[in-house]
Amino acid sequence: MTAARRPGGLVFLVEDEVMIRMMVADMLEELGYHVAAEAGEINEAIRLVQCTEFDIAILDVNVNGKVITPVAELIKARTRPFIFATGYGSSGLPEQYRDRPALQKPFQLETLARVMDSTLRGATA
Repeated sequence: MTAARRPGGLVFLVEDEVMIRMMVADMLEELGYHVAAEAGEINEAIRLVQCTEFDIAILDVNVNGKVITPVAELIKARTRPFIFATGYGSSGLPEQYRDRPALQKPFQLETLARVMDSTLRGATA
């Protein structure tokens, strides 16, 4: 099964805005990652995070007006690394996760590549 995996790994993506989710998925593919699953709302993300294999997750902080914390807790329990994506800066992150990597929306391909690489390297250390 690992032969189908790309060198970059499998990504779980949670973003409520469809166009942004499509853009980020395209950027990930361009960087050599594969989107294992994507969700546009919290309950869907909770369901998917429990049954999807992935190496890293990118989580929109505010999904349809709800904070992503329940999903982040499940990913943390699975000991998978994750990155927040937010338009609110680090002060917009849930307080208990302010030490986690974050992408400031809008972000460029180069920024995504750098944050993905450093987060995955940190997870294997």
